[in-house]
Parts: sequence; structure tokens; C-alpha cells
Amino acid sequence: MTLNRRQIYRRRRIVVFSVAGVALIAVLSMLFYGVNALAAPLPATSIARGEVPVLTQAAAPVEWPGFGRTAVGQLGSPGLLASEGEQSSGPIASITKVITSLVVLDEHPLGAGEAGPEIDYTEADVDIYWETIAENGSSAPVVAGMSLSQRETLIALLLPSANNYAESLAVWAFGSMDAYLEAANAWIAEHGLADTHVVDASGLSAGSVSSPANLVEIGKLAIAQPAIAEIIAMKSAELPTIGTVTNTNKLLGKHGVTGMKTGTTDEAGACLLYTADAVIDGQSVTLVGATLGADTHSELNDAVGTLLDSVFAGFHTVPLTTAGQQWAGYSTEWGDAASAESAASASLLVWSDTPIETSLELPDVALVDDGAEIGSVTFTAGGQSTSVPITANGALGDPGVWWKLGNPR
Repeated sequence: MTLNRRQIYRRRRIVVFSVAGVALIAVLSMLFYGVNALAAPLPATSIARGEVPVLTQAAAPVEWPGFGRTAVGQLGSPGLLASEGEQSSGPIASITKVITSLVVLDEHPLGAGEAGPEIDYTEADVDIYWETIAENGSSAPVVAGMSLSQRETLIALLLPSANNYAESLAVWAFGSMDAYLEAANAWIAEHGLADTHVVDASGLSAGSVSSPANLVEIGKLAIAQPAIAEIIAMKSAELPTIGTVTNTNKLLGKHGVTGMKTGTTDEAGACLLYTADAVIDGQSVTLVGATLGADTHSELNDAVGTLLDSVFAGFHTVPLTTAGQQWAGYSTEWGDAASAESAASASLLVWSDTPIETSLELPDVALVDDGAEIGSVTFTAGGQSTSVPITANGALGDPGVWWKLGNPR
């Protein structure tokens, strides 16, 4: 069959359009493929995490008194470092005066070096003095018409441990002993000191009680009060009318002892609440301890001095990580690799076998520049912590157009 010119032209046009259509479909398909290949998310970067090392150390020996009950804590760390002996509540003698000082300062605050208001002493205070003498309690002279500042009165009850000034200060601050005791026990409850209760301001009564652990917390609160911290560090002071008063704490200045409060009654024995400082590996360490139930203060002081020396000796610096320590390795399907490494070295001053917790924050990554921070590692022990950045050693770069086109997802 012979085709005329129009039929030939029509058939050629059909062929051309068919070829063009196929080509267009191919181009569109390739374009669709390319767009999808380039827009598709990159495959996940492989991560090989190393084991987090467990940081342990041996327990340090402690030279305990071998009598009574003792607890020792560290300022800035929660709870106790260690304890020995019966830890229940019991009489605390004149350590009670630290509670009296704290409660009064809560009502009538004193800043560092401040004298505070003048307190006028009357015949009622003289009566308190004679009652103290009759009870065979520790006392300091008082004369009707004399005046002492609040700070001077605190010195009279904390240094020579004058029972009469403890009661006079409490009555001055709250109007009556009953009002003081109500405020004191409310303050005790507010601070969560469940083992502590007071029935007087001086501690002469066996009904004023606490536990060694509570006393450590009370000691921490006391040295946070500038007025108390200044007074307990004094070996002696001159007071109007009273004259020279001497600190009953004979350990002051020895074995690092910086102060606090003695106490003695038949029920409590010889007692000491103490603070002590030392610089260890360039870091300042403050201990707060309580030892109760010695036969004599000489025995008590010897035992506490030996105890403090042994506790300070139990501190040591623990290396936590070194710069360049590897925590994980990364690799990609297109051949890039990087490692996650500590950016710096770090250490902590730790007591004895205090547990060290390691917390690693290392998220998954896709692309990362060499040296970029990609996570952190945090070490915690005894209430203190330190964190070190983790950085990339090596880069995880974009694989490029040709790899994406050749590796569809």
C-alpha cells in the first residue's frame, strides 16, 4: 500500500512525538530520582561506644576514739563521711548553746563584725546567775545595770560557756524562756533535725538532746553564720564588767581545729562539736564533727585530734579523665570516621572510698566538624561534681552529590 505525503508526515510526527515522550519520561524519571536521592536523609552514622570505666578506690583507715559516739562530715557534702558508736539521740550538754545562738541569730541577725543592739541586764539576770551557781553550772558574772552588746553576750555564752548568759540572751530575744523554747523547737523542726529537741538554753538539762549526725548538720549551719564563725575562732576576749573570758575549746589551733563548742554533764560526758580545716592537694577541706561521751576532756581532745588527722589523711585526688580519652568512635557509609574524646583532663578530691558516678551525654550525630563539641561527661562524688566537654577528633562530612546519586535510599 502506497502512502501519500500526508500519511507519511503524520506517521513521522507520531514517531517523533513518541520518541520525545519517551525521552521526556526518562528525563522526568531521572530528575525525580535525582531530587529524591539528593533530598533523602543520610544513612545513620554508626557509633561504637566504649565501656564507661568504673572509678573505685580503697577505703581509708580511720582512727576512731573507741568510746562514746562520733560522726564526721565535710562542709559542702551532704550527710556524713563516717560515724562510729551509738548514733541515736542523747544529751548534748553545752553544745546546746550553739542551737541557742543560731535560734537567736535567726530572730536578731548579726553580720560579720557587727556588735548588734545593746542588752541591758537587770536584777532578773542576777537571779538567773545565782540560780546557775546553785545548779553548779558554768557561769560568768553579771551586775544589774550593766550593758553588753548582742555580740558580747554571744561571746559570754560561747567562749566560757556561761549558762546564765545563754538563758538571759534567750529571754531577751523572745521575751520568756517558754517563748524561746517554742521558737527553738520550731527552728529545729524547720531544719529537719528530727533527733534534736531542747528543753533549756544552756544544755544543763539531760532533756536537751541530739544525735551525732544532727550535730554535724548544726555545726554546718553554725559556721555559715558569720557572727558564730568569728567568735568560735577566738581563744579569748575582753568583755565589759565580766573581764577576760577564755575559750573552753583547748583543741583550737591544733590538728586544724578552727572552733565550735565543748560540753560536760554527768549524763552526756565530755563532749565536743568541732570544725577543722586543711589544704589538701591545693584544695581547702573543712570537716565538721561531733564526739560525745568521753570520761575527761583530756581524753576527748587526744582522741579527736587523732581522729581528725586520720580523716584528713583519707582524702586523695582521683584522676577522672585525660585529654584525648576516647569514649566512642563514629563511622559513615561513605568512609568518614571520627572519635569522641575528652577535651581536657579532670580530677576530684575524694574522701576514702566515696563512690564516683560517671554520667556520659553523647548523642547520635550525622555531620560534624573536626574539634566540634558533641557531648559531655560528668563525674560526681560526695556532693561535688565536674564536667568535661567531649569533642570530635576527625570530621564527618557530607558525602557529596555523586555518592548520594549512586547510593539511593
